[in-house]
Amino acid sequence: MIHGGNATIYVSDMDRAVEFYTGTLGLRLENRYGNEWASIDAGAGLILGLHPTSSQPGAAAKRAAGCIEIGLNVQQPLDQVVAELKRRGVELHDVPEDPQAAIRLVRFQDPDGNGLYLFAPW
Repeated sequence: MIHGGNATIYVSDMDRAVEFYTGTLGLRLENRYGNEWASIDAGAGLILGLHPTSSQPGAAAKRAAGCIEIGLNVQQPLDQVVAELKRRGVELHDVPEDPQAAIRLVRFQDPDGNGLYLFAPW
Protein backbone atom coordinates (compact mmCIF):
# COMPACT_ATOMS: atom_id res chain seq x y z
CA MET A 1 0.00 0.00 0.00
CA ILE A 2 2.78 2.46 0.93
CA HIS A 3 6.23 2.33 -0.62
CA GLY A 4 9.10 4.76 -0.01
CA GLY A 5 8.75 8.48 0.35
CA ASN A 6 10.62 11.57 1.41
CA ALA A 7 11.23 13.93 4.28
CA THR A 8 9.85 17.38 3.43
CA ILE A 9 11.85 20.28 4.78
CA TYR A 10 10.17 23.70 4.80
CA VAL A 11 12.55 26.46 3.72
CA SER A 12 12.37 30.25 3.50
CA ASP A 13 14.65 30.58 0.42
CA MET A 14 14.64 27.81 -2.19
CA ASP A 15 17.85 28.87 -3.97
CA ARG A 16 19.76 29.08 -0.68
CA ALA A 17 18.40 25.70 0.45
CA VAL A 18 19.24 23.94 -2.83
CA GLU A 19 22.76 25.41 -2.71
CA PHE A 20 23.22 24.23 0.88
CA TYR A 21 22.04 20.65 0.26
CA THR A 22 23.86 20.27 -3.06
CA GLY A 23 26.87 22.59 -2.86
CA THR A 24 27.65 22.51 0.85
CA LEU A 25 26.57 18.96 1.69
CA GLY A 26 27.42 17.52 -1.74
CA LEU A 27 24.07 15.79 -2.26
CA ARG A 28 22.54 15.33 -5.72
CA LEU A 29 19.65 17.45 -6.98
CA GLU A 30 17.13 14.93 -8.33
CA ASN A 31 14.67 17.47 -9.72
CA ARG A 32 13.40 20.99 -9.16
CA TYR A 33 10.11 22.64 -10.00
CA GLY A 34 10.92 26.33 -9.84
CA ASN A 35 10.55 27.65 -6.31
CA GLU A 36 7.77 25.20 -5.45
CA TRP A 37 9.68 21.97 -4.85
CA ALA A 38 13.11 20.38 -5.09
CA SER A 39 14.02 16.74 -4.51
CA ILE A 40 17.48 16.06 -3.12
CA ASP A 41 18.88 12.52 -3.30
CA ALA A 42 20.57 11.91 0.06
CA GLY A 43 21.53 8.32 -0.86
CA ALA A 44 20.42 4.92 0.42
CA GLY A 45 16.86 5.66 -0.69
CA LEU A 46 16.44 8.87 1.34
CA ILE A 47 14.92 11.77 -0.58
CA LEU A 48 14.81 15.23 0.98
CA GLY A 49 11.99 17.33 -0.41
CA LEU A 50 12.50 21.08 -0.16
CA HIS A 51 9.24 23.06 -0.02
CA PRO A 52 8.74 26.79 0.49
CA THR A 53 6.95 28.05 3.57
CA SER A 54 3.48 29.42 2.97
CA SER A 55 1.53 32.46 4.09
CA GLN A 56 -1.72 30.98 2.77
CA PRO A 57 -4.44 29.92 5.23
CA GLY A 58 -5.00 26.27 5.99
CA ALA A 59 -2.64 23.40 6.68
CA ALA A 60 0.24 24.89 4.68
CA ALA A 61 0.21 28.03 6.85
CA LYS A 62 1.28 25.91 9.83
CA ARG A 63 4.49 24.99 8.03
CA ALA A 64 7.34 27.33 8.81
CA ALA A 65 11.02 27.37 7.94
CA GLY A 66 12.79 24.75 10.00
CA CYS A 67 9.80 22.37 10.08
CA ILE A 68 9.92 18.86 8.68
CA GLU A 69 7.22 16.45 7.51
CA ILE A 70 7.50 12.87 6.20
CA GLY A 71 5.97 12.03 2.82
CA LEU A 72 5.00 8.46 1.93
CA ASN A 73 4.52 7.32 -1.66
CA VAL A 74 1.56 5.08 -2.39
CA GLN A 75 1.62 1.97 -4.60
CA GLN A 76 -2.15 1.79 -5.12
CA PRO A 77 -4.61 4.46 -6.28
CA LEU A 78 -4.71 7.20 -3.65
CA ASP A 79 -8.48 6.86 -3.22
CA GLN A 80 -8.07 3.18 -2.25
CA VAL A 81 -5.31 3.97 0.25
CA VAL A 82 -7.38 6.81 1.76
CA ALA A 83 -10.39 4.51 2.14
CA GLU A 84 -8.28 1.82 3.83
CA LEU A 85 -6.64 4.26 6.26
CA LYS A 86 -10.04 5.73 7.15
CA ARG A 87 -11.27 2.21 7.82
CA ARG A 88 -8.31 1.77 10.15
CA GLY A 89 -9.28 4.91 12.07
CA VAL A 90 -6.74 7.38 10.68
CA GLU A 91 -8.00 10.99 10.64
CA LEU A 92 -7.01 12.42 7.26
CA HIS A 93 -6.77 16.09 6.27
CA ASP A 94 -6.64 17.96 2.97
CA VAL A 95 -8.06 15.01 1.00
CA PRO A 96 -8.01 16.18 -2.64
CA GLU A 97 -11.32 16.31 -4.42
CA ASP A 98 -9.97 16.53 -7.97
CA PRO A 99 -8.64 13.11 -9.09
CA GLN A 100 -6.95 14.82 -12.08
CA ALA A 101 -4.98 17.34 -9.98
CA ALA A 102 -1.31 17.58 -10.89
CA ILE A 103 -0.30 16.64 -7.37
CA ARG A 104 -2.38 14.86 -4.76
CA LEU A 105 -1.43 14.97 -1.08
CA VAL A 106 -3.35 13.71 1.93
CA ARG A 107 -2.06 14.81 5.33
CA PHE A 108 -2.39 13.05 8.67
CA GLN A 109 -0.50 12.70 11.94
CA ASP A 110 1.01 9.91 13.94
CA PRO A 111 -0.18 9.41 17.54
CA ASP A 112 2.40 11.97 18.76
CA GLY A 113 1.27 14.65 16.33
CA ASN A 114 4.15 14.28 13.88
CA GLY A 115 3.15 15.32 10.37
CA LEU A 116 2.86 12.68 7.66
CA TYR A 117 1.41 12.81 4.18
CA LEU A 118 0.59 10.43 1.37
CA PHE A 119 1.78 11.42 -2.09
CA ALA A 120 0.27 10.22 -5.34
CA PRO A 121 2.52 10.96 -8.30
CA TRP A 122 0.91 12.55 -11.31
